[in-house]
Amino acid sequence: MDTALFYGFAVAYTGLLVWGCVLAARHGWLSAANLPLLVLAGLIYDNAVIASGQLIGEGPVLEGLSFARFWIHAVATPTLVVWAWHAAKRSGAGWAQGRPAALVAWGAAAGLLVLEYVTVLHGLRIEPNTEYGVLSYSNADGAGGPPLMVLFVAAALLVASVVVWKRQKWVWLFVGTVLMLVGSAVPIPVESGAVTNAFELVLLVSIMATKAMQDAREKQSRF
Repeated sequence: MDTALFYGFAVAYTGLLVWGCVLAARHGWLSAANLPLLVLAGLIYDNAVIASGQLIGEGPVLEGLSFARFWIHAVATPTLVVWAWHAAKRSGAGWAQGRPAALVAWGAAAGLLVLEYVTVLHGLRIEPNTEYGVLSYSNADGAGGPPLMVLFVAAALLVASVVVWKRQKWVWLFVGTVLMLVGSAVPIPVESGAVTNAFELVLLVSIMATKAMQDAREKQSRF
């Protein structure tokens, strides 16, 4: 079942990526609002590689593809901190306006990339692991719990979600962020290693829906 779920996630993220590209084509590509597209592309790769593990088989090919999963995650995920700041800025929050706030956001993203390198990527060893019929390569050190980088990103998204809810009366980013946090923290009594990834999908849906909402409101404000 998990193999089908991971393929399903890859398809769902592909749909979100296509939607995001349509929005970017309509409202402009050169915007921090489009940074989730990098995350979506990474998640498509991540889920496709995991789903294809048994098909590829244990060995250097799957190991190399799996190393890339860790690097893509480390590079793409911190950009959500910049997106969170930009969403707050688009909502009209005074503290998010101006160059200093932008520099802090980009600096935080760069700092989280360094943190992920120091705590996860540097000296990373991965080993084959089969769980619920899915073959993948995981961290051989078996570090428990989410990486520090992910916790900081989640905190930034939570702050942005509250700001957007307050200023634009849009609750769905907050709902998506909270569901992701709860789903990651609370054990689910289901024999599957993929089910918890559904909460990540919920978060990305809420992010893209928030982006679409802000695009639409900015377009309306120009008329």
